[in-house]
Amino acid sequence: MQIAKNGLGTTRPNPMVGSVIVYNNSIIGEGYTSLYGSNHAEVNAIQSVYDKSLLKQATIYVTLEPCSHFGKTPPCSDLIIKHQIPNIVIGCIDDNPEVAGKGIKKLKNAGCNVTVGVLEEDCKAHHKRFFAFHNKKRPYIILKWAETSNGFIAPKTKIKNKPVWITNQYSRQLVHKWRAEEQAILVGTNTVIKDDPVLNVRHWTGENPIRVVLDRNNILTTEYSIFNNEAETITFKDHSIKEICNHLYKQNINSIIIEGGAKTLQQFIDENIWDEARVFTGPVTFKEGIIAPTFSGQLTLEEKIKNDTLKIYTND
Repeated sequence: MQIAKNGLGTTRPNPMVGSVIVYNNSIIGEGYTSLYGSNHAEVNAIQSVYDKSLLKQATIYVTLEPCSHFGKTPPCSDLIIKHQIPNIVIGCIDDNPEVAGKGIKKLKNAGCNVTVGVLEEDCKAHHKRFFAFHNKKRPYIILKWAETSNGFIAPKTKIKNKPVWITNQYSRQLVHKWRAEEQAILVGTNTVIKDDPVLNVRHWTGENPIRVVLDRNNILTTEYSIFNNEAETITFKDHSIKEICNHLYKQNINSIIIEGGAKTLQQFIDENIWDEARVFTGPVTFKEGIIAPTFSGQLTLEEKIKNDTLKIYTND
């Protein structure tokens, strides 16, 4: 899975799969999914093996079931069979209806020894975006906000229409890293008006996410930064949260960060349409302001980033 993470943010809408090939207790090949439309992990792992004759006595480990259909590339299961790799260890089954056990069946029919379910829960967690997309028919949804130590997400009034920072520069850089890892980012009308965000990855190296803005009253103009030419922007007028998610699913968007504001975040929470929440708490306080969203979830991580605290929750 560590190898697979090298593909984070570049393989979408394909899953970021990792693969390792072992011969005589030694790793002789490894690979991860390339850019969308290029080689899958198994292909890269097989190509990395210098002496291909060893493959006939090797074991290939893969985080997700090898594909069995023709897409942008030929089926990985066919390549494994072609090289006569006798042992295949699979982390979890691919829920994509085009695969869904068909790759395993093809390998078994070819006489391969197939083991399924090794580190299964870890592999499912690793492929969380992919599984949310196929099983829930919507993107994997990450809620993100920063709040003051006394529970405000923003001041009640501002002199200028630009962000009032609650967190430090290291936390803000981490957010830009997250943006590069996900396919889209969403904000509401008030956030655009009050902060005029660009929603790019200027503090990190990577691809800018698709920007999604909710403008139910049709009041936003192209003068706002969110409509510049740095990335694609999708605008929604009078749509429910479920309708928005359905549209994003049809657009093949498999993950999205909801960055505000408080009303928009709370709508996703109240509809129970979210998978993960990443909440920063900074050391600053506001005398009065906009109260941070309220929710319940399973705390999975807590860490300090200088004087900020980051907590990550999953939706039970």
